[in-house]
Amino acid sequence: MAATLQVSISLNKVELSVGESKFFICTAIGEPVRLEWFNPQGERIASSKRMALHTESSRSRLIIYNAIIEDAGIYRCQATDANGHTEEASVVLEIYQRLTFRDVQSPQEFRHGETAEVVCDVISSPVPLVVWYYQDREIMEERHSRFLVLANNNLQIQQVTKADEGVYRCEASVEARGEIDFVDIAVVVNVPPVLSVFQQSFNATADYQESVTFTCITSGSPDPEVTWHRKGQKLEPSEKYMFNRMEGGRSMLTIRNIRQNDGGSYTCKASNKAGSQERELFLKVFVPPHITQLKNVTAVEGGAAMISCVADGEPLPDISWKRASDGQTFVDGDKSHGGRFEVRGRHGKSVLTISGVRLSDLGRFDCEALSRIGGHQKSMFLDIEHIPKFLTNHTIFYSWEGNPVNISCDVMSNPPATMLWRRERFTISAEGTANIRVHAAEGKSVLEVTPMSDRDFGRYNCTARNNIGMRYQEFILAQADVPSNPYSVRLSAVSQRLATVTFMKPDSHGGVPISYYLVQYKEFGLQDWRDVKSHSIQTTVVLMGLEPNTTYEVRVAAVNGKGQGEFSHTEAFQTLPIREPSPPAVHGQRGMGKAYRLGLVKQDDGGMPIVEYIVKYKTDKEEQWMTKLVPGANDFAILQPLQWNTRYEVEITARNVKGLSEPTFYQFFMPQEPDITVVFNAA
Repeated sequence: MAATLQVSISLNKVELSVGESKFFICTAIGEPVRLEWFNPQGERIASSKRMALHTESSRSRLIIYNAIIEDAGIYRCQATDANGHTEEASVVLEIYQRLTFRDVQSPQEFRHGETAEVVCDVISSPVPLVVWYYQDREIMEERHSRFLVLANNNLQIQQVTKADEGVYRCEASVEARGEIDFVDIAVVVNVPPVLSVFQQSFNATADYQESVTFTCITSGSPDPEVTWHRKGQKLEPSEKYMFNRMEGGRSMLTIRNIRQNDGGSYTCKASNKAGSQERELFLKVFVPPHITQLKNVTAVEGGAAMISCVADGEPLPDISWKRASDGQTFVDGDKSHGGRFEVRGRHGKSVLTISGVRLSDLGRFDCEALSRIGGHQKSMFLDIEHIPKFLTNHTIFYSWEGNPVNISCDVMSNPPATMLWRRERFTISAEGTANIRVHAAEGKSVLEVTPMSDRDFGRYNCTARNNIGMRYQEFILAQADVPSNPYSVRLSAVSQRLATVTFMKPDSHGGVPISYYLVQYKEFGLQDWRDVKSHSIQTTVVLMGLEPNTTYEVRVAAVNGKGQGEFSHTEAFQTLPIREPSPPAVHGQRGMGKAYRLGLVKQDDGGMPIVEYIVKYKTDKEEQWMTKLVPGANDFAILQPLQWNTRYEVEITARNVKGLSEPTFYQFFMPQEPDITVVFNAA
């Protein structure tokens, strides 16, 4: 008789948390031919990765790995013998969810002023009880409170502020199991940037190496990033732009070496996670005046000249004009010099108009641009084109056969003139002829004529032409003559040996300059004349070497290149007879030691040489004279030895063969004897 089947399972009721693993052992007594497990749904369990079966003849083990909620229920172990008889045992498996925080983020960030929902995703079975804590105090749901625990266990904070920032604790518990757990969540409140500026508008002057610094003050959480922009482009550090960040949220942009194109608006932008804000700052750049256009101008005499001056700057400068020749100034709206000068200006451009241009307008004009920032000046030159003008009225030239003469045709013209010579309607070529040559120079043409016969004398025409017009001047080449006679011959300063002749120039020099005057003189009654030439064309001649007490005749003729002219009328004069000399002039000076030097100056020797000087001298306390004879050829006398500290009187007389002159008186004083000190140097 077969044994009776009996089946048992090691456990009959088991609690298992989600994720845990468990095994059950089913044991059969008797002679089973098959052991099988059935899940709560009545399905036979086949071995798998999550539910494994290990079966021997009378023993089978069921392993459940990583249990899930759906695994809960009654599991049956069934044994079958050879006769098909079955017996089974069962075990109840209860699955529960342990407290689990699912993917709770920390920190959690929110924007200032919004409704924040701090997420705490916790699960368990049964459903857990969730309590929130902040700064070790439970958050209570009170009326009008900004804090509310939602049905999904999240914490809601209305109009969250920076003061709400910190660490919040989400605590969950399951009372049935005495299970409790928590998670700390950091709450961060981001505050949008707040941006302010001390000064919104700045002034600077270009081209003076100036710098300007903009300052933005920012607050916000997290600290905002500050960027600077211009014309929609973000500015980057460079030689032009320098950035600085300082405590207190100050951000600075320094613009270096200010130029005109740096003017305009700049944007300071502060950004963080919570948002952004921007402010506009303005830079006004003042630019010193700068003249950008001023050119030399060429006008035609009698026409009009328009001189334009263009200048830029910020603010736009006022423009004025000054004429360098006389300092005359012209400003906008001016009409001067009989209305010939007019200035009109607009938008940094000024035009000086000169009507009826004259040659006196030629020269430099200065344009000056002025503003409150500064000034700039440039100069231009007004050139005036005009018809040729002849510079001389000397149109008559004299010469004679064989004597070359230069006829100069001097012209002022702009542009330079071409010049031609004509003679009786025939043009004289540049190569000239045998006796006529043309020499060209700047502003003149010289016609060199060497008359060979009468037909070379007459009229010559000089024609000057430029692109403004043409003019001509006529010259006459006349035959020269000798000068007419000088007149008004006079004698003066007549002495024994000398006489001075003066006369008046002749009325005609014959067409060519006088070279000199010929003075002739002779003793009365004799035939031979003696010649004396004047120095150059002086009208005074001194006759020397005359005999005393003698009558002379004198006459004068003028000499030019053509020859000698007629003599003047003859004038007679008589030299003085011989007489005693005039008293000499005396000047004295100290000699060496006890000597005194007298200088003797001859005055008038009376017509005969001075033979000697008679020098008498004595002290002022003596009666007796001492005498010293000095040869007439000498010009000084030495008196010695003399007494110290004494006054002397001197009487000097000149003598020639005719007799003695009147005396000249002179006094001098001899000083005290000088001290003589001998100094011996020690060896």
